[in-house]
Amino acid sequence: MFHRTCKLLALLSIALLGVTVAHAATPPSGEVTLQDAANGSWRSDANKARNVYRHPVETLEFFGLRPDMTVIELSPGGGWYTEILAPYLAPHGHLVEAASPKGDKFMAKLKADPATYGRITKIIPFAPPKQVDLGPPDSADMVLTFRNAHDWLIDSPDTLDAVFKSAFAVLKPGGVLGIEEHRAKPFGDPHVTAGALHRISEDYMIGLGLKTGFRLAGVSQINANPNDPEDINVHRLPPDLSGPEEEHEKMKAIGESDRMTLKFVKP
Repeated sequence: MFHRTCKLLALLSIALLGVTVAHAATPPSGEVTLQDAANGSWRSDANKARNVYRHPVETLEFFGLRPDMTVIELSPGGGWYTEILAPYLAPHGHLVEAASPKGDKFMAKLKADPATYGRITKIIPFAPPKQVDLGPPDSADMVLTFRNAHDWLIDSPDTLDAVFKSAFAVLKPGGVLGIEEHRAKPFGDPHVTAGALHRISEDYMIGLGLKTGFRLAGVSQINANPNDPEDINVHRLPPDLSGPEEEHEKMKAIGESDRMTLKFVKP
């Protein structure tokens, strides 16, 4: 009887373990912490490997993200941050994706995994400078953009200016514009550094935010990388490694680009 009971308990333990593992393999339907979301099993190993360089938990905490906020993510690209924001905000908040109408890969990613992305509140077309309307005035708690500002500046100074103005308009008083951007050396010509290096100097970004009407609420070095010389095109660095193969090990030793992390607040 004792041995039979032990065998049953062992089988029950294995069964329960299987349930736990199976549950962990899918995004939780309830509340998750930022740490849980950053390490979620729905994220690829390749994307989670970038956490050590991009510090998503610390970055979002610095911006003041809360689970009950209405958040607009600008130009999500491949959805690296969307993988974290969507499950974190799903139970109590709202996530709006302002995405390129040509972002077929991003849309396919969302449709392929409704368990993770099915509760995204809205997807709106966003293609500066023609399409920059982010929603009703004073309706969002936070607007976030990650490594996009240089692309808008490459288009034209007016394009980046239009994005800042649109973010200011949609935010509630007290709302936050959070920016992570590849950093150029101080006081360089922003049009040259944006085009040639895909970088912008921090002083230029802060000046534009203040000119738009924002208050600078914080500057963080969370995503700083002192090993980055700031005079090379960011795509030569990980994860792209777009340069010649013989320089890849050198670029890997540098790591991802040096980045500014800026928190602006609408008065």
